[in-house]
Amino acid sequence: MTVSKHFRPGDFLTLSVVAVSVIWLCVTLWQRGAGGMLVIRSKGSVVSELSLQRNRTLSVNGALGATIVEVNNQRARIASDPSPKQYCVRQGWLQQIGEIALCLPNQVSIEIAGAENRVDSLSY
Repeated sequence: MTVSKHFRPGDFLTLSVVAVSVIWLCVTLWQRGAGGMLVIRSKGSVVSELSLQRNRTLSVNGALGATIVEVNNQRARIASDPSPKQYCVRQGWLQQIGEIALCLPNQVSIEIAGAENRVDSLSY
């Protein structure tokens, strides 16, 4: 079996247009903008809302102890946390709207917020 028996010349053009359209839609619709604010929560309450414009390091008290949050170059991360598995520390730098790092055992989270409200993976 060869490909030419199953496809006509117009089929290749149609498949190419569809593939390019899907790639373009993915890039334009799913791309999130850079955030301007960092929302820090501890034990279910908002502890602080900070601008990402100023570099700083701060300590947030959680259920297990202190979580160190670092803001640098308009991005944020959890630098250290007393949680056993360190998932929130491994999350790395956050910089786009809607990105979040959760330290569940310590009940601390950070989230990048901005002017746009985008849907996240939990909304689907």
